[in-house]
Amino acid sequence: MRRRSALKLIAGVPLAGALRRADAAAPPRLSMLDMVHNNPGEEPYRTQYNDPAVLRGMGYDGKVYSLFESPMLAVNWESVDPDIFPAGSAGREWVDAKAAGIDAQHARCQAAGLAAYAMADLILLPKRLVEKYGIQETFGDVGDPRTVKFLRLLLNQTFDRFPRLDGLVFRIGETYLQDAPYHLGKISQKNDAQKTIVPLLQLLREEIAVKRGRQVIFRSWLSFDRDLATYLQVSAAVEPHPGLALSVKHCEGDFHRGNPFSKVLGEGRHRQIVEVQCAREYEGKGAYPNYVANGVIEGFEEHRLQLPPGKIRSLRDLRERSGLLAGLWTWTRGGGWSGPYIGNELWCDVNAWVLAQWCRNPQETEEAILRRYAISRLGLQGDDVSKFRQLCLLSADAVLRGKNSTHSDINPWWSRDNGINRPVLPRDPEARARVIAEKAEAVRIWERIVSLARAIRFRDASTGEYVVTSSRYGLYLYRIYRILFDLEDLGRDGDKRRMRDLLGEYGRAWAEYRKLATESPSCATLYEEKSAPVGASGDGIDKVIAEYRAAAGI
Repeated sequence: MRRRSALKLIAGVPLAGALRRADAAAPPRLSMLDMVHNNPGEEPYRTQYNDPAVLRGMGYDGKVYSLFESPMLAVNWESVDPDIFPAGSAGREWVDAKAAGIDAQHARCQAAGLAAYAMADLILLPKRLVEKYGIQETFGDVGDPRTVKFLRLLLNQTFDRFPRLDGLVFRIGETYLQDAPYHLGKISQKNDAQKTIVPLLQLLREEIAVKRGRQVIFRSWLSFDRDLATYLQVSAAVEPHPGLALSVKHCEGDFHRGNPFSKVLGEGRHRQIVEVQCAREYEGKGAYPNYVANGVIEGFEEHRLQLPPGKIRSLRDLRERSGLLAGLWTWTRGGGWSGPYIGNELWCDVNAWVLAQWCRNPQETEEAILRRYAISRLGLQGDDVSKFRQLCLLSADAVLRGKNSTHSDINPWWSRDNGINRPVLPRDPEARARVIAEKAEAVRIWERIVSLARAIRFRDASTGEYVVTSSRYGLYLYRIYRILFDLEDLGRDGDKRRMRDLLGEYGRAWAEYRKLATESPSCATLYEEKSAPVGASGDGIDKVIAEYRAAAGI
């Protein structure tokens, strides 16, 4: 299998590595962070976005290192208790090697003029410490005095050991330990505002922002991001600070087309940094065109349908109607699990570059920025510039219709990463008909995308080849999706002749999809028939199709 190939958040804060103070009469300058989120337990991505100089050239201010590059994993605890990672032990060797790698990362950021951040799970402590002090049952409880003690010690050791570290990004929604063999992690009552979220925020604010003058970014995801009353409760309980910001995804829950625009953006009294995936885990991971920058900046189609004009439904709205927007945090690569794996980062790059440039000058339209991308990054001229924009915008239309619907009629979890499962169709006849019709419409849009891809004259031949290949990838994959939905609409008790025709189409669609990978070296790795999406119920598309073959008598 092919392997995968910040800034201070608050403008005007005079800290080491911070942005210079803007003109007091001008709006605060938005900050731009990026992170490569490696698949837990797998070899890290090989990507240009690991290079701070590349990010700086795109307009970024800072880099966030992902969970398993967190300095909180690289503390040796020697100043507190030398028995935690004793000299000469395997654990100490692992921690010291991790620390050396992190030192090099931070030095590269400093040399490029980027601030260095890292994401960290809470609460994460060495196994030996948890066992020695007998806190197995309590170390995830922020109401326990020993937990608070060790967390404070960990934070202080982290910033003492890594003086170039500008801030930490904290997550309490999940805890990943796949690449942390010497640590344990958990959080108790992660959704309890009074017992968990507020005390944590207050502790982090005090230890990092107040005492250290560094930055705290606290993710609201899976803890207080969906319920506005809870969000406002947390906001009211924690005193704002220039070194504290809350991170909020632009849509609620995971990065699915069709999910509502976040109702907490623009609310409360804390500045907010908005998270955006550039290679979305539910929509191909960059294997095919999927332009989201327009929707994030100017408003997605579904949010224009869901929300009246007076409501915030885009980053432009958020900036113009609220003084809380601190900046953006993109994930250029990563999110989710497994594949597809890409060798060409074009579709990640266009999203990331447009978003970064908009942060530098939010008065500029997304259309003008994408035009500059086409000309300056791709060397396009004349009509090819408008053709590329049309291709990008059509990809957003195709993804919405092919994965969900314009009215968000279905649960989008039927496909994720490189797995496909059985979709659950709506019972309402009108919604059901809309879902089926839009799957066919998505295929027609993909056909237009392929036609445009073949018509655009790229300066670089390999880029042109990849645009065509990745567009065909989208077309063939979404044909498979369309057939799957048609079968589900027909049902196992439906017309047998129609069922056999669809199954024949299904076999030909997979054959064409697989042939693309053999013909085109730039093709991303493929979706799999035998893999159900991680985190979703079901057995995978192969077993769904086996049911229909049996029903059709094949």
